[in-house]
Amino acid sequence: MFGHLFKYRLKKLLRTKEMIFWTLAFPIILSIFFNLAFQNLDSSEGFDPIPAAVVTDDSYAHHPFLKDVLKEVSEGEDPLLILSEVPLDEAKALLEEGKIRGYITAENPIRLHVKSSGFSQNILRLFLDNVNQRFAVVEDVTAQDPAALEAVFSAMEEERDFTREKEKTTAPPSQVLNYFYSLIAMACMYGAFFGADEVTDIQANISDRAARINVAPVHKLKDFLASSTASYVVLMVNMSILLLFLRFVLGIEFGDRVLLLVLTTFVGTMTGISFGAFVSSLVKKGENLKVAIIITVSMTGSFLAGMMYAQMKYIVYDKAPILAYINPVNLITDSFYSLYYFEDLGRYVMNILILLVMTIVFSLGTYMVLRRRKYASI
Repeated sequence: MFGHLFKYRLKKLLRTKEMIFWTLAFPIILSIFFNLAFQNLDSSEGFDPIPAAVVTDDSYAHHPFLKDVLKEVSEGEDPLLILSEVPLDEAKALLEEGKIRGYITAENPIRLHVKSSGFSQNILRLFLDNVNQRFAVVEDVTAQDPAALEAVFSAMEEERDFTREKEKTTAPPSQVLNYFYSLIAMACMYGAFFGADEVTDIQANISDRAARINVAPVHKLKDFLASSTASYVVLMVNMSILLLFLRFVLGIEFGDRVLLLVLTTFVGTMTGISFGAFVSSLVKKGENLKVAIIITVSMTGSFLAGMMYAQMKYIVYDKAPILAYINPVNLITDSFYSLYYFEDLGRYVMNILILLVMTIVFSLGTYMVLRRRKYASI
């Protein structure tokens, strides 16, 4: 009997084009748009030399220390500055035209002139603060103990490294991956449509098919388990196609822990389906309200997990961490994230355990609601 119920439920699901679209076609279409929008996001983060100018007045001509420093940072393979040596009027004109980020005057202390604030201007300011500090040290030592100048210059030339090099074992950072991981999590949660449909088909006051099932000599739990198994099979096939498309067509990295990736997807789909079943068992109104609740929860969870704005994930962890741990979309996203970036599985295991607890709670809640539901007449 179980096999018979499973087969016909599977046929029904494969003919339900709306659910196949939302759990397979829609995520694939969205991933293509993501790929077009974000394909150059990581490569755009390289540092470009900052266009700047120094005013060639008498003060600059008699400031060999500043000359040497500016020459050093504007030459070589990775220069900090693209430096122009120009008169004051030309420096002001270049700044007004936006051709430089700021210009330097050899005053005491050395001054930076900018038109607006920004990343490049902050770097210039920090650089000149460091130059002024060094120049002040040289002046003090010259006034107090000129014989110590050689030791001071040697100390300045000798760069001290306060970091320790360690062999890199984690994956390279990427701003793109979280968008795709949260997309997969959203697709898992769209499995809620399957769960909601399962419960609808055993509630006699909602559909004619459910009325026939309720008067049939089949235990309601057996029919529900057969329907759930068929939903898991269809949704896992859809998710497998999505993962293969992301990996081999779009080139999205997932790491080499294939079995754990499959486990994450399986647990994510269970959570999605059980959530949909729970919502459907609680809501006695029509299908539109159930769909609205599922979409609202899934899309809100996707937003908080960083699918629309990547930094939102970190804002939630910082400002309201409890939301990160009760949001199944974030837990699924973070599971993929942990598998790719971290060798230690502690964070991953915690995410999976919370998802399993959610699945159990949703499933028990669904069972407790449905087992008490009786119908006066069918």
